[in-house]
Amino acid sequence: MSERKGIASFCATLLLAAALICPSAAAAQRAELEKIIQRKVLANGLEVIVVENHGVPLATLEIDVKNGSFTQSPEYEGLAHMYEHMFFRASAKYPKPNQFWDRASGMGAVFNGTTSEERVNYYMTVPSDRLAGGMELLGAALREPLFRKDELERERQVVIGEYDRNESSPFFELSKMMDDKLYPGSFSRKNIIGNRQIILTTTPEKMREIQRKYYVPNNSALIVTGDVTPAAVFALAERELGQWKRGADPFIADPIPAIPALTKSEGVIAEAAVGAVSVQIQWQGPSVGQDPKSTYAADVFSDVLNDSRSQFQQRLVDSGLWQAVGVNYYTLNQTGPITISGQTSPEQLREALAALYGEIAKFDNPGYFTSEELEAVKAHRAVTSAFDRERASGFAHTLGFWWSVASLEYYMGYVDFMAQQSLADLRAYARRYIVGKNHIAGVLIAPEARRSLNLTASELTGGGK
Repeated sequence: MSERKGIASFCATLLLAAALICPSAAAAQRAELEKIIQRKVLANGLEVIVVENHGVPLATLEIDVKNGSFTQSPEYEGLAHMYEHMFFRASAKYPKPNQFWDRASGMGAVFNGTTSEERVNYYMTVPSDRLAGGMELLGAALREPLFRKDELERERQVVIGEYDRNESSPFFELSKMMDDKLYPGSFSRKNIIGNRQIILTTTPEKMREIQRKYYVPNNSALIVTGDVTPAAVFALAERELGQWKRGADPFIADPIPAIPALTKSEGVIAEAAVGAVSVQIQWQGPSVGQDPKSTYAADVFSDVLNDSRSQFQQRLVDSGLWQAVGVNYYTLNQTGPITISGQTSPEQLREALAALYGEIAKFDNPGYFTSEELEAVKAHRAVTSAFDRERASGFAHTLGFWWSVASLEYYMGYVDFMAQQSLADLRAYARRYIVGKNHIAGVLIAPEARRSLNLTASELTGGGK
């Protein structure tokens, strides 16, 4: 980056922080994003999003599909992830094993995919003069995958290997136990890694059913960032993906069942050969589709509590009761979780839990948060959002995530709406979703430590409902 560009970026960062104090400057953040984000919807419903950045001669192409574990009924548990593994394999245009990989390597491409609860994405970074080849290759994989049985068997073993590595972690069982309680009757819709038996017995027909329902242009977005021009990208998208056949809206044809609300608080205990005791307390948080205002408050709320100068940290960590405590809300449309996690020693567990629940009970009290804390974390969020836009490839992932779980409109207004959050908004969020609400509390503890404490699951909920 040149000195002139470096100064300009630094000044822009300062303006972002200043925007949180001056409402007219805050309104400029959306206007700035509208300048750099260009959009077009093709006739088949595919949304094409372009961000031009000529810093380096590279381009990142990303396909985002509104798929993921949230679409999984029990008989498909883990198959959104399985489909991701099959994406970079044989297609009608490249029918031989490894032909996709050979073609991508010949272009100098770096590519991968990820699966989460509400989004599956596939991305490829290529030299910018290979943009057309990259889009042609992704288009072939999207439109006409073959799901060869030999490739399915190989990828099945790769996925089982991932499952085995996850299962070897002492936290795997705790996470599984908590999700099963936090999302009653809906565990398959949160289980990304999946069910071992379902993975081992999946068929090409199940892959084709996922393709038919979710891999349609009107349920997908193409995001291109880097050393590109919007006009060229739109033309290439029309050429390579314009004939991709539109499908039925998958969520009208087959609506996703709502996550049932918790009817009581429960505790769970996982045992493993660990030293410290790990604790998690989780609540069902807001849906970004149904209560977007609370999602902004949730992020500010978490940031304030995670600041080392907060009352929360001083009373819990600085006191020595906890080694560390963190607060997080995970933005999702299908009930994002609110999580407080921390570590303490077996000897201090009961005292530490009592202190933590004591702080939780105060979350909606006037004076628990200060205006100074609030403004500091808002400024920090604005700055990190600005830096994120400087990384073309990373920015594609950011846009893809928000397009999938919320909307691009939500992301465009994020900094502005964060800036509008007040102390009253934080208290209202805590009152609506946390204080006095049903929750799941879990610990990961060594078996001998549990026996020594005579610890029971029922005592972990802090006297909750």
